[in-house]
Amino acid sequence: MNKLFIIGNLTRDPELRSTQGGIPVCTFTVAVNRRRASNAEAGQPEADFFRVTAWRQLGENCNRYLSKGRKVCVVGNVQVNTYTANDGTTRASLEVTADDVEFLSPRGEGGDGGMPRQAEASASPSPSQNSGFVKVDDEELPF
Repeated sequence: MNKLFIIGNLTRDPELRSTQGGIPVCTFTVAVNRRRASNAEAGQPEADFFRVTAWRQLGENCNRYLSKGRKVCVVGNVQVNTYTANDGTTRASLEVTADDVEFLSPRGEGGDGGMPRQAEASASPSPSQNSGFVKVDDEELPF
């Protein structure tokens, strides 16, 4: 069984692309601080960085609601990929294919106030963009 649970912060805004078949795929990097930092005396905690890939609707939601610095919990399977850097050294990259992503930052935290990052998203949708929802007065609820 290969299942990884990580909680950390995004190091940059997510990137959304589509495959040639039109399937959306979102990539972002999560920094996870270690509990015991050897550089604690220098004030710099150690962190591990995980590249995360989210597919389809999950990827679209990540792109819409996440931004740099937001805290997330990612659940998925992990792979270690090795590559040769420009200086000739062999390096490893931890890559996670997300099964689930929980957005942990409160709505008011972060620069966006919990609103979608996309410029076309507005705080109060026009009647043609109401997504089929109707505002209901609390007095009308039967419970």
